[in-house]
Amino acid sequence: QIQFLVATEGRWNKISQGRISPKQRSSLIVQSRPLPSLRRNLLHPNSTATMPAERRHTAHDVFLQFHRHRAQSLRELKGEDGDAGKPDATPNERFEMFHHVMKTGVIYATSRANRFGFKMEDPDWANMGQGAPETGPLPGAPARDFHMNIQDAELEYAPTAGIHELREKVADYYNALYRQGKESKYTYENVCVVPGGRSGLTRVMAALGSIQVGYFTPDYTAYQQALGLFMRISPSPLLHKTVHEALMSSEDFCFEAEGRGLGAMLLSNPANPTGQSLEGEELEKYVKIARDIGMALIADEFYSHYYYDGEAVDPEDGGADDETNWPKTVSSAAYVEDVNEDPVIIVNGLTKNWRCPGFRVCWIVAPQPICEMLSSAGSFLDGGANAPLQKLALPLMELDFIRRDTWALQRHFKKKRDFLLRELAALGITVEWMPTATFYIWADLSALPPPINDCLVFLEEAVRHKVICVPGVFFDINPRDIRNLKKSKCISFVRFSYGPAMQNLEKGVKQIGTMIEYWKKHKESPNMYAESSFDD
Repeated sequence: QIQFLVATEGRWNKISQGRISPKQRSSLIVQSRPLPSLRRNLLHPNSTATMPAERRHTAHDVFLQFHRHRAQSLRELKGEDGDAGKPDATPNERFEMFHHVMKTGVIYATSRANRFGFKMEDPDWANMGQGAPETGPLPGAPARDFHMNIQDAELEYAPTAGIHELREKVADYYNALYRQGKESKYTYENVCVVPGGRSGLTRVMAALGSIQVGYFTPDYTAYQQALGLFMRISPSPLLHKTVHEALMSSEDFCFEAEGRGLGAMLLSNPANPTGQSLEGEELEKYVKIARDIGMALIADEFYSHYYYDGEAVDPEDGGADDETNWPKTVSSAAYVEDVNEDPVIIVNGLTKNWRCPGFRVCWIVAPQPICEMLSSAGSFLDGGANAPLQKLALPLMELDFIRRDTWALQRHFKKKRDFLLRELAALGITVEWMPTATFYIWADLSALPPPINDCLVFLEEAVRHKVICVPGVFFDINPRDIRNLKKSKCISFVRFSYGPAMQNLEKGVKQIGTMIEYWKKHKESPNMYAESSFDD
């Protein structure tokens, strides 16, 4: 079976060999490919999945968006050169009063998996794309009691800055870990509790004035929307001198921030997706630069407990099991001189470090006047965090619990990191920067056979093998399309998460190995793959 595309009356029509008229033959494209149904059976003989018609309008559109050198095809796909190839109306075409809202990386990857039958409870799937840690008990971790009786008063709205008791606990945590021996201390007035990290970032962006906000790439995918939502702020990318530079030196950062006249800088630390960390003298210099030039440093510190290179001795290896022996954690709070003067804004919460993403209880730590503004922003943006769960969070903020839980977390996740690094290397997937923090690996596919050396194709094939990861292009954030990108620099990268349980990772690397072995024997360019498979 061979499929041909033939131009007749301004449209491309698919016909089979043996039914080509002389008139059609004159306009025959010199390209053929197996019919989609046959191609699927050739690639995956045991697969019974059929691709829905909508696939062309999602995966193929996204592929073309990140391959601007194929812009002509994208115009044809969208019908800008006539009706040829025009897909059915997309939601924002049917409802013109709405604009198109692009999916973030994790949501896009999950939506592609859903097309192939993914369900969270399905044990055959390996979700290595999730941006959340496993939430169950960890070996050696203190018990967590999540039983509660909700009082009538707790059914009322909580204050938009959070309940007083939790704000005090958060302030105590930062003072104990990062403000020892410093005169200036945080109080509850320096804490604003928010319903999730993205909600916190949205409050910050809503409260900023008409300024430039700097950011790095790659970085957390949701920054694209956060930086593009409010028109008062102007996103400004800070470019690394080389793609091999994981972190920008403080000297280069000062040059960029001062030269651009940045009013704020947004960054994840440790970094999502690379797992690299600004710390020690370099982080101290970043904070000093912010103080000296009057720039708000917005530090997303959601992975600040996930460090694997600390010098303290684990109690399981003979270290003291008391308050004198803390595992390594990092926060810019350690380098703030005056908590009410230095423009340092820290976003953190129960989502990652406490492994309670479903609580939607997080916080912002900042100078007291800024917290007042953030509380006001919450009154019209989100209404505040869940009141009963703020109460339930109080025991989780006891310092002894945090110390013991963090030791168990680092011990457990380091094993998963080391396993995944070893297995990816055996598969020919390289990692330039070994993650010292977070639970992510920024993996380079460029040594793999085409077409799976392209991150979007890699995901398409991975979900057919019941594996989920996040394509690297989503971390090459470009709010409002301010950069004219013909091709993303992250096109050959994917982010693998070792947040899930170990059996998930074991299953995932095995299924990825099967996929790679197939494509070693059936190489094909990403562009040809997109033409023959993305539009099934």
